[in-house]
Amino acid sequence: MPHACPPFNASATDGEGLFSSIEGQELLDELTRYRRDLHRIPELDDDLPRTIAYVRSVLSGLSCDVLEPCKGAVCAFFDLGRAETVAIRADMDALPIDEASGAAFSSEHPGRMHACGHDGHMAMALAAATWVDRVARGADAVVRAGQLPRNVLFVFQPAEETTGGAKRVCESGVFERYRVTRIFGMHLWPDLPAGSLASRPGPLLARSSETTATFHGVSSHIAKWRDGRDALGAAARFVVGSKWLSRKLEQDEPFLLRFGHMTAGTVRNAVAGQARVEGSLRVFSDDMFARAQDEVRALAQTAADEEGCTFDLHFSEGYPPVVNDGTLFGEAAQALPELERVPEPLLIAEDFAFYQRYLPGVFFLLGTGTGIPLHADTFNFDERVLLRGVRAYQQLLFGV
Repeated sequence: MPHACPPFNASATDGEGLFSSIEGQELLDELTRYRRDLHRIPELDDDLPRTIAYVRSVLSGLSCDVLEPCKGAVCAFFDLGRAETVAIRADMDALPIDEASGAAFSSEHPGRMHACGHDGHMAMALAAATWVDRVARGADAVVRAGQLPRNVLFVFQPAEETTGGAKRVCESGVFERYRVTRIFGMHLWPDLPAGSLASRPGPLLARSSETTATFHGVSSHIAKWRDGRDALGAAARFVVGSKWLSRKLEQDEPFLLRFGHMTAGTVRNAVAGQARVEGSLRVFSDDMFARAQDEVRALAQTAADEEGCTFDLHFSEGYPPVVNDGTLFGEAAQALPELERVPEPLLIAEDFAFYQRYLPGVFFLLGTGTGIPLHADTFNFDERVLLRGVRAYQQLLFGV
């Protein structure tokens, strides 16, 4: 779920720009077709046969090399004869959610839905690719291939919502093979005004680590509670202490530790012999992640000791924080004079972070203005906001 972001003073755009001879309505029709076609066929994780087939069907008619660098990924390389390449990323996977939007183009796959805007991300990347194709063929009346400073690689990746497909794309060697020196990505954002574009230099989104603490005690009848070791009591102490710990660590940098699920015991009149607490840790630096692990482990030890229990503690590796390269952000801000600034980092996670550990990258938020949360079964948006995203990609490709 997104962390609510204060509204920005950004007006919605009609999508008209300086860089494409495609008329605004024609581009909107193209974007709408792509988005709705893809919205009907949501697929999960790496298992994306219909989605990949659709993406390839669009790319196969363009003047690019189409390849699959790793399982579930599709890339399109436009060779404009340059020494360097810029990449644009879109994610393809959906969520295991039953759609309740009521849209005429709702999911045809029960239990699956594009509830996070990935259909829109793909639509923008496909439309940008058709524009680059026009440029490469000299068919655009304003921009010629000679004016684009870099080759272009479009990356359509799997498993953003699950196992971090971006990491496997990076490890495939595709960026080295095609001399990629920078990458851009975008995410639809319900908390921003429709058509507004926002980001910030440095930390933008958090590192996410699933955190699980299991306390082991000794069960006994509550009438003989002194014979037991209260695992539920230890877990409760741990959860309460985690709130104090969050308040302490967030004084140094944005930090979040919260637990949303706990199970313990078997019956109401017996001391719980085991308790399990599941939550999430969000930080913005490797140093804070290491510090948080030490602090949470010490907290769990204290809680266990106070009840005479033992414990196991596990932190998932998770996704790194999304940290926008400062130099590249400055160049992007010059190319996008209307770009708004996100005032502070947001406590959600995105696997675009893996790309930024391989090469400089900047991630943007594109407002839908709906306020409907990401991952909601009613999530929807007006395709006109996608015009702003395509124009932004054009400006970035042309000017950065």
